Parts: sequence; structure tokens; C-alpha cells
Amino acid sequence: MASPKVEIPNNDAREGAARVDMKLEAIVIPVSDVERAADFYRKLRWRQDVTPLGIYQFTPPGSGCSVQFGKSLTSATPGSVQRTYLIVSDIQAARDELIADGIEVGEVFHFGQNGPESGPDPQHRSYSSFASFSDPDGNTWLLQEITTRLPGRIDSGETSFGSASDLANAMRRASVAHGKHEELIGGRDENWPDWYAAYMAAEQTGAEPPQ
Repeated sequence: MASPKVEIPNNDAREGAARVDMKLEAIVIPVSDVERAADFYRKLRWRQDVTPLGIYQFTPPGSGCSVQFGKSLTSATPGSVQRTYLIVSDIQAARDELIADGIEVGEVFHFGQNGPESGPDPQHRSYSSFASFSDPDGNTWLLQEITTRLPGRIDSGETSFGSASDLANAMRRASVAHGKHEELIGGRDENWPDWYAAYMAAEQTGAEPPQ
């Protein structure tokens, strides 16, 4: 008996067509004690959003995605959501802030040739330094330091900063890079605002930064 013919959609025919936005805005995490979980996420100082009765929603600072929990929202086992990424621009500052709020956070680590190793990435490469913490049920969160995005992750026309802290850190990195730029040109760069803007946008989009 011949196998049925499967038609494969021609994606090329749809190039240039408008796409419907699909924004990831909330993920559900399983908890055993809703009120205890709510107290923990308030302790993190995540924004508590207005929600229907019985549902809690919290949004990390600078994030476009929130977490939800409540009775009967999911059949998943409490604590089964593991290593959900929280992207930060300064891993040590983020860890210190959480500890100051009374949250237990593991040591900063990076991945070496033989697996996880203590301390941030020696070259301070983007995507390479981590730290983790857990909520009372054991759902784990993984801090990851990202300063320069891989190409194509962010539309070049839509660069933005989620918080004043992220913007300040980006300006600090641009300042260091601009100092090297002025050494190369042998003097003061009067066009430094444009240079800063180009450098900070390139970091976010993964484009080649100005030299």
C-alpha cells in the first residue's frame, strides 16, 4: 500500500507576508502553597500584577514575561520547573541584590572543559556566567549574564533597555570601549554620543561594534 503523499508548505511563498505577533507574556509554575509562594516572590520585589481572584502573577524587573501560579492552574508537580532563565547585565550585582533581599543564591559559576567551575567566566564573555536560586517548592531560576547578544536575536530597529540599571551598565561598557577608541584615534572624539549609541545598539543586536 503506497504511503500517502505529504505536502510540505512552501515557506518561500510566504516571505514578506505580515506575521501575527505571538508574545510570550506569562508562564505557569507549579507550587504547593500559593500564599507561601506569593510571599517569596514579593520578597524578590517582582511586580505583583492585578489578576483574577485566586491567581497570582509576578513580573521580574525589566521583563516582558511574567510568572503565574494558583490553585488548579496546572497539574505539574510542585518544584518541577527547573532552570528558568533570568537574563541580567551584571551577574555579581544581580546576585548581591538578591542576597540583600534575603534570598539564598548559589555561587557564580561558568562552564569549563570539565563542567561547571566556580567564579564568573574568566574572559567575562556574554552568555557564560551563571548563578541559581530556588523558590520554596524547589522551582529553580538561573541567572545568566548577557552583555552582547548573538546576531539576529533582537531586531536592529527595536533596541531598548528594560531598566535604568541595564542602561547604566550598557553605558559603562560603552565608556570603556570608547576610551580604547580615543586611544586609537589619538585624541578626543567629539562625536561620542553617536559612537555610544552605535556601540550600545550593536551589543543588543549582535552587530559589529564601532572601533
